[in-house]
Amino acid sequence: MVTDRRDVFRRYLREAAPAVLARFPEESRPEIYALSFRIWRIDYDERHPYVAIGYNTETQCELEKRHGDPGEARWHYACWLLDGFEMLGNVPEDPVGAPLYVEEVKELGLWFDGDRDDDEGDRDDDEAGDIEAKRDLLGLHFADACIDLARHLHESGDIERLFGRPLPVVVFDMDCPEWEIEATEAANPPELIEEFLAWQRTAGEG
Repeated sequence: MVTDRRDVFRRYLREAAPAVLARFPEESRPEIYALSFRIWRIDYDERHPYVAIGYNTETQCELEKRHGDPGEARWHYACWLLDGFEMLGNVPEDPVGAPLYVEEVKELGLWFDGDRDDDEGDRDDDEAGDIEAKRDLLGLHFADACIDLARHLHESGDIERLFGRPLPVVVFDMDCPEWEIEATEAANPPELIEEFLAWQRTAGEG
């Protein structure tokens, strides 16, 4: 039997993420109002992406409200808890997921060799263009996997089972300003992100 290896990493994320959520501190659970998927990459290398799966709390929100707009405190990731969360992806912190990710993107023909900062002058135009296209596709591939993961956590009932209530998942990448609107809309049932979108519209008009 031939197994399609092109979605092995996506399946892994679906299996691993509920355990990450289950390890959130018990004392924080009652005041978590949103989950966060912070997408980043080691040394800006698109071959080494990860998603830090975290949350924000009412306590953190109240602390940030003292310094400015309450809506920004509640919904802008710059005001959120960002450090100390578990990471899934092609990073040393995820020894199971990393080789699965590499396997999948190689199967898709997206992997390329060499240092990210190799002098592009050493490559011909076709090779440089091919690598740049693969970088873009690697970014899209990982973003799609994270959005799929958020949708799966909703559809499977894992979020409600683990927290006793549905929670929105805010998906963002600090290298892509404002992309979190599109990503978060794609990742959640509409009713869960009405407040998030309302604040985004207000902020955009400011």
